[in-house]
Amino acid sequence: MDRILKRVFAPAAALLAAGFLGGLASVAAWQAIDTDATTTVTTPSAAEPVSSSGTQSPIASIVAAALPSVVEVKVEGRAESLPNPFPLPVPSPRVQGLGSGWVFDDAGHVVTNEHVVNGAAKVTVVFQDGTEVPARVVGTDPSTDVAVLELEEEHESAPLPLGSTSSLRLGDTVIAIGSPLGLQGTVTAGIVSGLGRDIQAPNQFTIDGAVQTDAALNHGNSGGPLLDASGRVVGMNAQIASETGANSGIGYAIPVETVKQIADQLIASGKVEHPYLGVRIEDADGGARIVEVVSGSPAAEAGLRQGDVVTEVAGAAIGTADELREAVAARKPGESLELTVERDGETKTVTVELGTRPASSA
Repeated sequence: MDRILKRVFAPAAALLAAGFLGGLASVAAWQAIDTDATTTVTTPSAAEPVSSSGTQSPIASIVAAALPSVVEVKVEGRAESLPNPFPLPVPSPRVQGLGSGWVFDDAGHVVTNEHVVNGAAKVTVVFQDGTEVPARVVGTDPSTDVAVLELEEEHESAPLPLGSTSSLRLGDTVIAIGSPLGLQGTVTAGIVSGLGRDIQAPNQFTIDGAVQTDAALNHGNSGGPLLDASGRVVGMNAQIASETGANSGIGYAIPVETVKQIADQLIASGKVEHPYLGVRIEDADGGARIVEVVSGSPAAEAGLRQGDVVTEVAGAAIGTADELREAVAARKPGESLELTVERDGETKTVTVELGTRPASSA
């Protein structure tokens, strides 16, 4: 059976699962559940740390400190606005959705996944103490699956400290906090089971550098933080790989470096523009092989061809497709980029003026 990547966002009416056009996308799919099926779970409005002994484990201490800054994100949106790839009947003109998020800065901004708030007409943030605060969407970026919310009422809450994926090693302990299946304040723990993974964004571009973990993630965990053993955010939980739709021990978090970079831009201007080359690529010996050039793209206009192997970017050698994606991502739309390519046994230099990434790679 093919592996299915699912976004861990929990709509009540329909469960929606699941770049830089320069990447071969991960296997992904959307899946809807029975629109007549509902599950009701009752939980306390706030959870207090409980210990049967006089001492807490290191994980319990991290969780106690982080919980007040982790939120549940309730979404109400018009059914025709929310992503629904299946032509299923919708029983109501409005649908409900549920995800997670966390306090990002001292100004009280909350970050979550773009796919959690996509199409939302109304967003409510619920804190661990049970306080519900209306929020507005400051901006979203489907290319990285990051969204920023602004609270419309004051709530005293501290931002979670940010870590770095560069400090992670395979086998390191990580902790996920969120609202899977509507169970607010749920905590799961595991290890880093993979680093530098490529996952597919909502608009079919590629998100680089994802953290893979076996900490249990389920629908509703989307947008919640993945913490390291020091309680610092190292990623935003976003997807699971599953053959059944439930957690199977392979989850993915968007790297914190990406979340911070995009969130800062959204807070400053409400939008993000990504540079665009317009190729699909794969690893090749000594570079990145172009397997497709998008018609009308900057790459096509510069004369790049299918089969070209890019070996240098601006005079610096590259060895993989990821390195070419990273080199392009480090530039801005409108910049000129000199590429060295191998074509039919000859070395050529091609100068490309980068464009602005379109809304979708489709």
